[in-house]
Amino acid sequence: MTQLVLGLSAFYHDSAAALVADGVPVAAAQEERFSRRRHDPSFPHEAVGYCLREAGAELADVAAVAYYEDPALKFRRVLATYAGAAPQGLPSFLDGMPAWLGWKRHATRAVRDHLAGPRGRAVPEVVARRHHESHAASAFFASPYPSAAVLCVDGVGEWATTTVWQGVGTRLRHLAELRFPHSLGLLYSAFTYFCGFKVDSGEYKLMGLAPYGTPRFAPLIRERLIDVKPDGSFRLDVTWFEFLRGRVMTGPGFEQLFGGPRRRPEGPLTEREFDLAASVQQVTEEVVLRLARTARRLTGEPRLCLAGGVALNCVANGRLLEDAGLTELWVQPAAGDAGGALGAALAEAHERGAPRAHLGSGRDAMAGALLGPAYSDDEIGAYLDAHGIPYERPGFDGVARQVAGALAGGAIVGWFQGRMEFGPRALGSRSILADPRDPGMQSALNLRTKFRESFRPFAPAVLAEDAKDWFDLRQESPYMLIVGRVAAAQRLAAGVPAGVRGLDLLHVPRSTVPAVTHVDGSARVQTVDGRHPRLRRLLLAFKERTGCPVLVNTSFNVRGEPIVRTPREAYACFMRTNIDLLALGGFLLRKEDQPPWQEERDWRGGIPMD
Repeated sequence: MTQLVLGLSAFYHDSAAALVADGVPVAAAQEERFSRRRHDPSFPHEAVGYCLREAGAELADVAAVAYYEDPALKFRRVLATYAGAAPQGLPSFLDGMPAWLGWKRHATRAVRDHLAGPRGRAVPEVVARRHHESHAASAFFASPYPSAAVLCVDGVGEWATTTVWQGVGTRLRHLAELRFPHSLGLLYSAFTYFCGFKVDSGEYKLMGLAPYGTPRFAPLIRERLIDVKPDGSFRLDVTWFEFLRGRVMTGPGFEQLFGGPRRRPEGPLTEREFDLAASVQQVTEEVVLRLARTARRLTGEPRLCLAGGVALNCVANGRLLEDAGLTELWVQPAAGDAGGALGAALAEAHERGAPRAHLGSGRDAMAGALLGPAYSDDEIGAYLDAHGIPYERPGFDGVARQVAGALAGGAIVGWFQGRMEFGPRALGSRSILADPRDPGMQSALNLRTKFRESFRPFAPAVLAEDAKDWFDLRQESPYMLIVGRVAAAQRLAAGVPAGVRGLDLLHVPRSTVPAVTHVDGSARVQTVDGRHPRLRRLLLAFKERTGCPVLVNTSFNVRGEPIVRTPREAYACFMRTNIDLLALGGFLLRKEDQPPWQEERDWRGGIPMD
């Protein structure tokens, strides 16, 4: 009989549910994709319902529910933090402690109550796994390796902020840890906040900003903020931060060190922000590199698995491959807290005797991260017909050929195919695609399609067999989590003109695929193989037409909204932006054929496709 384990993350940010059958991930999704509330922290009712439906199961069929952290241990850390910060932390204490004295301390009981619902249905055993154990399990158990070193780096779980493990078979052995408040994730988030971006979601903006600056503040960061040892262990001087005492990350100390007040959100970006981003990125890479070398030394393993929020720093990941002495690197595609739901389920499943059935296949257990809901052509067609939406139905092969031609002609395409991705990256199921050879495409996508900052880079999706001719990568990168340089054959000889700095670097030609080449000559690469068959088919068609096996691939959403989940949401995003063409399964929708868009009638009044 199949053993099902349901994993949950909830109540902080990026709530999610994941279902594992005999140790194999069969469904996983973030609650934000259902609620349309970005980084939704609420209990993932809709994601749980989806996972059970996908498996054709009821809650009664589940052997156990695994929660991604230990709330009692976390409560002790929160209480100790408030006590240590007294009396300065009194306002934060009065604001946060009532919840901790109530339901938060008993979060597993809250999980049980949510699952039981108003009718009091029977709930399986609810178990709490440690936060970093959940991260480590998501990284190792889903990886393709029979044994590996495992490194988890994030803000904070219960107490741990950095942990090293060794994974062998279906077991994880905890080897070392660093504890709160000494946190690389919180250091990076402090600079995210100081540069005017939102903590827990704006860190990737800071990473994208770093190549525009010079790391002139890095010596000051090492001297005043973080003491890093040769083995990668470190301590923060917490007197410069505010996160122990209040509701913000930085205060007068940062202003004193870094030449003035925090940048206002949406305020102009200055040379200081470019250089702050470059500086903390450099320090972060140094620390992660030393930690990876230590993990390799402690375990004797040449392969490394990564998870935790810092594992989404794909620039640091690229540095590990180059300099850490590793033979292979595998990063959990849902490396943040959403992935903790999957890790908790995997940890519980393997503890109950489930095998790692995928070992020996040469592939990981993530199925290309395509663990979310899909919509058949019949369902898509029913939606389009119900709303009188004009379309063509050439079938998928026809869609691929026509979309390839449109992309070659400069069109921006919404691409909605198959199962939705689990994790923060669009990997060719819920994507916006464009021609990377167009030097104006980066700005057009950022400003007129995504409605976001012009400096934000875009990722290339490239046929796996052609990747070496276009990018310098030592291994595959199917989850868009490793940065490499654009291959020498594709770089342009002209250098940066004297005096060009900051955002003006955007306008300097750098390669034959400028829309996916960052200002430092790098790219966040997705190598596409049979795990993403429809995107692969399109890339082959585009290569046949243009000779270029690369496309711009960015998430199918606009700023401030989650990635689209349903055909209805895809159509709304298509109509509200300058996307020219929408490919919904085997259907093709052209912007010029559509009726005038009326937001209230068509978006709020549409029929949900659930």
